[in-house]
Amino acid sequence: MTDNTGDYKALRREYQAKTLARADLESDPVAQFGRWLEDARSALPDDATSMTLATADSDGMPSARIVLLKHFDADGFCWYTDYRSRKGQELAANPRAELLFYWPALERQVRVRGTVEQLPAAFGVTYFNERPLGSRLSAAASCQSATVDSRETLEARVEALRQRHADGAVPKPDQWGGYRLQPLRFEFWQGRENRLHDRFGYRLENGAWVIERLQP
Repeated sequence: MTDNTGDYKALRREYQAKTLARADLESDPVAQFGRWLEDARSALPDDATSMTLATADSDGMPSARIVLLKHFDADGFCWYTDYRSRKGQELAANPRAELLFYWPALERQVRVRGTVEQLPAAFGVTYFNERPLGSRLSAAASCQSATVDSRETLEARVEALRQRHADGAVPKPDQWGGYRLQPLRFEFWQGRENRLHDRFGYRLENGAWVIERLQP
């Protein structure tokens, strides 16, 4: 019998890349995020916009997955998906979520918590039409998170759509579009030696952002 257990307590690393002081922070957390995202894009050009999206269903059971940030501004952080997916169903029942960005090369994390709303349909149409043809075909062929008997079934659906829309004008599915998380709280984490990390939280109070250092 194969022993699938593991003991990783001896694995260690130190965080020594950078420091973070109160004086380093922008008063606006969105501006601070933009600075860190540009640093991450320089260090991790392929994965800087990857983020964990954590949702919970109406009973409070959480689930998490990696999605891609597509645009952000003072109004919030946006991504696109199938509304019929598990995350779509959970957001319909409980429109609150948290995003987590982790940039290991910089030893940094950012958490963003807030309420979630669907983007206007026009946003979804615009972005869908900007996607590569293969991505549009896959989105149109799939009912995300639903069961399927085989990969061959999915590939056959994609090929049928490809032939049906030989000109490449694949229409956006009605159940596909964008979401926006409107932030209520941010946390910026910079790894430090001996696990004495630098953490700063931004929280809204009477319409203004309050910055607080958090214990590691």
